[in-house]
Amino acid sequence: MENRQYQVRRPVKKRPPQGDMAFGVQPVLETLRSGKEVERLFIQREMGMNEIVKLAESRQIAIHRVPLEKLNRLTRKNHQGVVCFLSPIRYAPVHNVLTQVYEAGKVPLFLLLDRVTDVRNFGAIVRTAECAGVQAVIVPAKGGAMINADAMKTSSGALNYMPICREESLKEVVRYLLESGLQCIACTEKSSTPLYQADFTTPTVIIMGSEEDGISPDLLELAGVRVAIPLLGEVDSLNVSAAASVILYESVRQRIA
Repeated sequence: MENRQYQVRRPVKKRPPQGDMAFGVQPVLETLRSGKEVERLFIQREMGMNEIVKLAESRQIAIHRVPLEKLNRLTRKNHQGVVCFLSPIRYAPVHNVLTQVYEAGKVPLFLLLDRVTDVRNFGAIVRTAECAGVQAVIVPAKGGAMINADAMKTSSGALNYMPICREESLKEVVRYLLESGLQCIACTEKSSTPLYQADFTTPTVIIMGSEEDGISPDLLELAGVRVAIPLLGEVDSLNVSAAASVILYESVRQRIA
């Protein structure tokens, strides 16, 4: 009998997709000083990195303290305890965008995403928002989807046109928008009011919640209007991207009627 030897192939662990990144103390410092947009900043949990932290905080960049193993998964090179990913887009302050919208004589329609973490969901939502005439998408500085090559691809280029506002406190942003004349509409299954009863023709910010637990209670408290998408089947919820499409195109229907 022929003696055959079979080679057992071990499964190869996939590394996370890497966009433009900087690693090592000096390269990260220079990246922060250059003014480039930083998407994520990871620092080894046990290390101080005082100068990097000070620069990041001055630019309101969220700092993620992580174990060494996490950094080693991001890169096999000598990272010296710090890695940052660069953003493919430039962020816009929400007050600048709102001022521009009012000065252009337009009715504001903003979309706020509360902890939507799936990159493809995020990209698809931005694509729909751009098509629906949304003037800005607001995301949290920490706890949202990473804007990387996958997000750019899923958005079909919409991220090149849509102003993205990355804000430290979504609660403060909502308060600012309310004071600026916008109504806040929360899309939540906790409401018994169908979304078709809401008026989207006035200045509006729409809130969509996370894939896991919906809209944060503190944001729900600020929402003057809470609406739900009617569901007639056995499944009790929609994917957040699909739900965003439904509510955004109800606003389109009302605004072009």
